Amino acid sequence: MALVTVKNKFQVVIPLKVRQTLAVNVGDIFEADVEGGRITLTPKSVVDRGIAQGLADFQAGRAHGPFESAKALMKSLNAEAGKLEKRNRRGIR
Repeated sequence: MALVTVKNKFQVVIPLKVRQTLAVNVGDIFEADVEGGRITLTPKSVVDRGIAQGLADFQAGRAHGPFESAKALMKSLNAEAGKLEKRNRRGIR
């Protein structure tokens, strides 16, 4: 077990063996928490909000594709535009 020291700006260095075991790199992000009187650092990945919303749309079935060709994409877009046009004519949004 390696010991670490809290520096004057409350910084600590993650020991080399721990960094290597977990493949920690400069710029990695961790969530700090207290569990049972212990400090825990859990690796986290940050996802751009727009990407997260796109993934949620995809998981909820609000996405189309993949398409075999640009022609297939255009056909799908035209079909969706037609649906929106019909809704707008009926006053549905």
